[in-house]
Amino acid sequence: MMKNVFRKYVPLTAVLLMAVMIAACSSNTQNQNEAANSAAATDSNSNNTQAEEVAPSSKTIYPLTVENFTNNGEGIEWKAKSQTFDKAPEKVVANTQGAAELLIKLGLTDKMVGVAALYGVGDPAVHEEFKKIPVISKEYASKELVVGASPDLVLGRSDLFADADWGVGTVEGLNELGIKTFVQNTSVKGSTLESLYKDIEQLGQIFDVQDKATAYTEELKKRAQTLKDATAASGEKTFAYVSDGGEGAIAIYSGNTDTFAGGVLGLLGLKNSFSTVTGDISKEQLIATNPDILLLSSYTGGPDSAVTLGAFYADASLQSLNAIKNKAIHVIDFNQFWGYSYSIFDGADKLASELLAK
Repeated sequence: MMKNVFRKYVPLTAVLLMAVMIAACSSNTQNQNEAANSAAATDSNSNNTQAEEVAPSSKTIYPLTVENFTNNGEGIEWKAKSQTFDKAPEKVVANTQGAAELLIKLGLTDKMVGVAALYGVGDPAVHEEFKKIPVISKEYASKELVVGASPDLVLGRSDLFADADWGVGTVEGLNELGIKTFVQNTSVKGSTLESLYKDIEQLGQIFDVQDKATAYTEELKKRAQTLKDATAASGEKTFAYVSDGGEGAIAIYSGNTDTFAGGVLGLLGLKNSFSTVTGDISKEQLIATNPDILLLSSYTGGPDSAVTLGAFYADASLQSLNAIKNKAIHVIDFNQFWGYSYSIFDGADKLASELLAK
């Protein structure tokens, strides 16, 4: 009897035991999967957190300190000095047309309370916006005019930060008045095309428009590459900066401090014949060096470039110059090449077209 009962229930017991074991295994597998999923989620969150920490912020956190420059208002030696901004500037004076145009490109027209030194062709693309900016002087602005505009930032070309009739005041003097300063990296000796990109990056940070600054830098880098590619087959040529020294006499400018302009001209395969020369350069030195082309700067209020060109080409003492023989004197716009801003690309585009047409 007991054997019969045992035989009858052993299969059932085995089945029940197997069911319990399967359930336990299933539960254990589910717990393991949940644990794995939980761990994966934790790792994913950790990775996302790390990515967020590594990715640069496109928003400025104030106070912001940027590296910039100062000098004693005399000479061209500039030393490092940082500027700290507790917030984005609201009232800016640009000491040149080029500096103001750059701020417009970054969407900052409404932040400007003054601009000065309108010495050349403006960028047609920003003409309407530029008209909204108060012109405190069409010529170089004095410190009195600049301070009178009540700015919280003065920005622009380095050698205009001077205590002179044409200077906006020194960095130290303006800072003592509670006015921040930003000297364009492009306008300091030793600057390159990378200096323009740095200006844009720092301005993007200062005004909390980093996304616009990044996008515009990429646009300019593409323009630089296009210029380089377009003129690559032309080979290297030498050049010299010249101007009307009065009554049609030729004057030569070394341009040894204007390394930014020289760098952009380098994209076109042009090399400054006098880039290492300091002091005055005589006509005899020009003739002996014999650069391939001459670049004549044209500026508002200056001599008529057409008259100057006629005088140079007719000058009997210059007839041995290759640039005279080949009619290779090119007029360049002052604002484009000495505005230390993006407009130099417009000037370089025009010059490249002229060089390729020969």
